[in-house]
Amino acid sequence: MPRKSRIDTPGALHHIIVRGIERSTIFKDSTDRHNFLERIGTIIQETKTRCLAWALLSNHFNLLLKTGCVPVATVMRRLLTGHAVFFNKRHRRSGHLFQNRYKSILCQEDAYLLELVRYIHLNPIRAKIVKDIVALDKYRFCGHSALMGKVKNDWQDIEWVLKLYDERLWVARRQYRAFVRKGVSQGRRKDLIGGGLIRSAGGWAAVKAMRKAKIFQKSDERILGDGDFVEQVLSAAQEQMERKYMLMAQGYDLDKIVERISSLMNLEPSEIWAAGKVRRRVAARSLLCYWAVRDLGISMAELSRQLNLSLSGISLSVKRGEKIAQDKDYKLLDD
Repeated sequence: MPRKSRIDTPGALHHIIVRGIERSTIFKDSTDRHNFLERIGTIIQETKTRCLAWALLSNHFNLLLKTGCVPVATVMRRLLTGHAVFFNKRHRRSGHLFQNRYKSILCQEDAYLLELVRYIHLNPIRAKIVKDIVALDKYRFCGHSALMGKVKNDWQDIEWVLKLYDERLWVARRQYRAFVRKGVSQGRRKDLIGGGLIRSAGGWAAVKAMRKAKIFQKSDERILGDGDFVEQVLSAAQEQMERKYMLMAQGYDLDKIVERISSLMNLEPSEIWAAGKVRRRVAARSLLCYWAVRDLGISMAELSRQLNLSLSGISLSVKRGEKIAQDKDYKLLDD
């Protein structure tokens, strides 16, 4: 059976796992690792991709990437080709370095982001490269040390992750570390390293319970998320992918959407950002949420922080915004 094509959209969250061919070594020493980190740093910044978590082991590595205006496949092709050329030349070897196809799982951000950051950053402890959380705090070949402020990586988006815990840096780091510590005893979690119904549901027991209750969810091995999320991704992927990349390539972000809404509804941009329950402002913010989520792929978690609204409030705003756009025939781009 042919392999299914990868799914990607701007703003999508990907858990990426890359292994050496036949589980062979891909990092022999610190020089290999430092060169890899310099390379990924350059690519991440040039492609405006967000790296939220990462860990290097001797024969594989994990990344948690949030797609920018460049497809994740392009990012990974540059990264893997560059490292393979460097590694083969330095160690006087030839042939393939990586397995033919790396694993890339598109993940439901609101449900899995924090769990994935923790799971990826605990890799060195599970592999017995470091002894405990204290040693992990300072381990330079894993993104955890940057989140703890022990190592500086300009290309790692530590602010994005820490703000999910608290706006105050010292509080966020304390809460993040406590969350990571709780995960040490969990060991290897198969539910976080692949898509499909069993993993998304949390195991066979959960799947059987759903079937007994006559709850059936759509699943896909490329996607980690609930049935509604899988359905949404699959139905939207083909028709929206080109549009989203086109918008982001033209520089569309929240501010540019606000400019568009300001023109359509005759409101000042400051009025759209301002809190309050004035009907026109609520309508404008709803339209902002709808276009941000549906057209740019911005997560509801990010909008929740930016607009100081709950996730449920953002969800309602997206639905309200969709109705407003349909009723008023508002469009983000002129035909």
